[in-house]
Amino acid sequence: MSRFTLPRDLYHGKGSLEALKTLKGKRAIVVVGGGSMKRFGFLDRVEAYLKEAGMEVALFEGVEPDPSVETVMRGAEAMRKFQPDWIVSIGGGSPIDAAKAMWAFYEYPDVTFESLCIPFNFPELRTKAHFCAIPSTSGTATEVTAFSVITDYQKGVKYPLADFNITPDVAIVDPDLAETMPKKLTAHTGMDAMTHAIEAYVSTLHCDYTDPLALHAIKMVSEYLIPSYSGNMEARASMHNAQCLAGMAFSNALLGIVHSMAHKTGAAYSGGHIVHGCANAMYLPKVIQFNSKNPEAAKRYGEIAAHLGLAPTVSALVKHLRDMNKALDIPDGIKDYEGGIIDEKEFLEKLPKVAELAVGDACTGSNPRAIMPAEMEKLLKACYYDTEVDF
Repeated sequence: MSRFTLPRDLYHGKGSLEALKTLKGKRAIVVVGGGSMKRFGFLDRVEAYLKEAGMEVALFEGVEPDPSVETVMRGAEAMRKFQPDWIVSIGGGSPIDAAKAMWAFYEYPDVTFESLCIPFNFPELRTKAHFCAIPSTSGTATEVTAFSVITDYQKGVKYPLADFNITPDVAIVDPDLAETMPKKLTAHTGMDAMTHAIEAYVSTLHCDYTDPLALHAIKMVSEYLIPSYSGNMEARASMHNAQCLAGMAFSNALLGIVHSMAHKTGAAYSGGHIVHGCANAMYLPKVIQFNSKNPEAAKRYGEIAAHLGLAPTVSALVKHLRDMNKALDIPDGIKDYEGGIIDEKEFLEKLPKVAELAVGDACTGSNPRAIMPAEMEKLLKACYYDTEVDF
C-alpha cells in the first residue's frame, strides 16, 4: 500500500494571499525570515488579513538561512507562551522548514530532536494548531511537502526531517511574492525544483500519481526558468507553480542521492555554505550518469529527455542540464563554487566522513541505484573536480 498526501487546501494565483482571511481561529503566530517579506509589505498584509479573520497575531522573526536547531527551540518556546491555534509561515524554504519543526516541539515539548530525525517518526500533530505555508521562493516546495531541513551547526550537518504529519494544512502559492526574488536566488531555487522533479521521476517509490506531476514540472522548469532568471514575470509566475508541482511529486515519491549529497556537503566546510539549490544543480548531471548504470533508471531518464523534445538518451539530458546551469551562471563543480571558497585540502580530508553521512542520509534509500561509501567518495570527487562519472 502506498500513500499520497497533499495540503487540505491550496490557494494559487495572483492575490491568493487574501485567502488568509478565511482561516478560523483565535490566535496565529507568523514565522518569517530575515526581513524581505517585511520590506516588500507582505508581512503587513499577512497580519492584516489574519486580524480581519478575527485572530490575535504574534510574530517570530529572524529565521536564518539553513535554520538551526537553536532557532527551532526558540520558536517553539515562543509558541508555547502564545498558544496559537494557527502557525503561519511566510518566506523561503528556511522559515517554513523551521516552523514545521517548531510545530512539533510546541505540541510535544518533551520530544527530542534525535527522535524527529528518524524518518516518519513524528508524533501526531494538530492537537494544538494547524499550519499554513506561504512560499516566496520558487524551489523548495516545502508548502506542500512532508519534509523539513534543519541544521546542527555544532556537528556541521543538515538533517532532513520527514513525516506526513508536517505536510501543511493550507498552502498559499501567490506569485506576487516570487517577484521579489533576486537573480541568483531565482537560479538556485529553480534548479532545486528541477532536481526535485527528476529525482521523483526516477525514485524507487515513483507511481502513477507522482509521474505526471514530475514530468510536467520538469517541462515547465525547462521552459520557464531561464526567462524567469532574466526578469520575465509571467515566467516567474509559471515557475512558482512548477516548483509546487515538483513538490507534490517528491513529497510522495521521495528523492535520491543528489539531495543526500547536498544535505551533507552544505554545512560541512569552513570556507562557507554551499547553497542547497546550487549544490543540487552541480551534482545532478553527475548523479544521472551514476544512476544510469541501472537500466530502469536509464530508461526513465530517456523518457524525461524525450518529454523535453531531446534525443531520448541520458547524454542528451545531461547536456541539457549543463547548458541550463551555464545560462544560469551556476558552476560545473564545487572547486569553482563562489570563486573557490571550498578548500581542496579540507574537502579531501573530510571526504570519507561526508561520504559516509551522505550514504546514511534519509534520501538515499529511494535512489534508483544503491551506493556504498567508497562509490560516494568517487562521486563527490567527480562533483568537486567536474570529471565524468563512468563507474
